[in-house]
Amino acid sequence: MTSIAYAANGAASGGGGIASFIPLILIFVIFYFLLIRPQQKKTKDHQVYLSNLKKGDGVVTTGGLHGEITGITDTVVTLEIADNIRVKISRQHILGSKASITAGNEKEAGGKGKT
Repeated sequence: MTSIAYAANGAASGGGGIASFIPLILIFVIFYFLLIRPQQKKTKDHQVYLSNLKKGDGVVTTGGLHGEITGITDTVVTLEIADNIRVKISRQHILGSKASITAGNEKEAGGKGKT
């Protein structure tokens, strides 16, 4: 009687193999193209932006400070945030250019019911 039960169990699990991993592989591919790859591209573009910074560029920091670059080294950027007020920040904490950030904010506000 037990030999029949073992035979039925072996027939049911014989169809597994690589076919059971296809959904997992498909999910990984979807995550790669929808999440991982765009994030890598965004990070690479930001690194290129940071390497191309120069004096006189208007930037916004991750803390929200708007300023103009007055001095720059490999790791530190000096920003003038008001007349004769300068702060030093890490180069990695620059979010983007002042023009692109303010344009993005105006674009978001423009679609939300103006009165």
